[in-house]
Amino acid sequence: MNARPRSRPGALAAFRNHRGERVDAASFTSTVAKNEFGRLLEMVIRGRVVVITKHDAPKAVLVSLDEFNALARAAESKLDTLSGEFDALLARMQTPRARAGMRAAFDATPRQFGKAAVAAARKRG
Repeated sequence: MNARPRSRPGALAAFRNHRGERVDAASFTSTVAKNEFGRLLEMVIRGRVVVITKHDAPKAVLVSLDEFNALARAAESKLDTLSGEFDALLARMQTPRARAGMRAAFDATPRQFGKAAVAAARKRG
């Protein structure tokens, strides 16, 4: 059985590890992956990325635990950042000044809305 990595240019997206370095992915058919899992696992442990294909289409990717954890933490960190930004926005919306502004907006006449729109447009330039 041919256990050499196969490559189809353009078939696989470029992979960058958690440090942003480009990592060449090795591509194997699912049959080879099943029969040679130990060797593929060793490649992953040494920092390679292994792509498993079926009918010449990528179906799975093996990455080291370090890469997985880095990728998982990156998403978690972005979510934490967004949650913090949302909480800060919500807090600003609940200040007495913001509440007074909303009351004024709901009580405004069409003429007052028009003047406010013109003033805002002039501020933006």
